[in-house]
Amino acid sequence: MTRDEFGAAYQRHFRQTVLFLIANGLSRDAAQETAQAAWARGWEQLSQLRDEGTLVIWLNRVALNLHRSLLRREPEYEELARNILGPDLNLAAIDAQTILDRCKVPDRRMLRDYYLRGLQLSEIAERYGWRETTARVRLFRARQAARVEARLGVELDSAAGQERSV
Repeated sequence: MTRDEFGAAYQRHFRQTVLFLIANGLSRDAAQETAQAAWARGWEQLSQLRDEGTLVIWLNRVALNLHRSLLRREPEYEELARNILGPDLNLAAIDAQTILDRCKVPDRRMLRDYYLRGLQLSEIAERYGWRETTARVRLFRARQAARVEARLGVELDSAAGQERSV
């Protein structure tokens, strides 16, 4: 087979090789790249071709073998589970509960009402018998105290971790 004949065969049959690879499970992009590599390999090994009628079959087999050799060389990856601690574990709720446990009881109640139960500021004021301004100030102070407790807890946890590593 001459180089011109091979070029003409490439133009006629390249798409068949791509479709063959897609039928064997490759994506369109991977099939096109693999087919291109197979036809390039066929060009390099053109002297080994004995029967010109089997060119397409031969190149399809080369393409499939190229794909299989790439699969063998790729490391096997396994996607980690989204939440390796369990599907029902809510870490944000645990963190919030830990912070709330460190707050004073009146602050804890008010923060739970506002953030966890979703009460409006006017509803909190009514529930505790305060004016809305008083409720706003107390909620602000409760949030500040919770931030301090959260920072203190993080510092204590990191200090405990450093002691364990020593």
